[in-house]
Amino acid sequence: MPFDAHVPSDGLAAPPSAPPLPNAESLPPQAAAGPEPSAIAPIWLQRTSLFVLVLFCVYLGVLVMVLPWWTKVWDHNLFIQSHPALAAVLRNGAVRGLISGLGLLDIWIGVSEAIHYRDHR
Repeated sequence: MPFDAHVPSDGLAAPPSAPPLPNAESLPPQAAAGPEPSAIAPIWLQRTSLFVLVLFCVYLGVLVMVLPWWTKVWDHNLFIQSHPALAAVLRNGAVRGLISGLGLLDIWIGVSEAIHYRDHR
């Protein structure tokens, strides 16, 4: 009994075609509006994740803000001492100030997230 499948001329089998995906216009109005209520995280989980995010941003921001001015750690570590060109740049006061500014920006992001928080219900 012969096999009657369509084989392209190059000898490779064509991949099966997937059914077309429904777009937002073909869905009913209720399904196109947004996620289902069961897909939204519980309030306690939203608030816990906000707390962890704010704590992480503030902690990291303080660390990045203070670290460049802590000479015992910043100037006397093996990585910076093994790269003299990098050490010359990182010991510059403007570079230290720029890095501290990134720490302040990180603290500001964490506090801003806490102030503008809204529960998704």
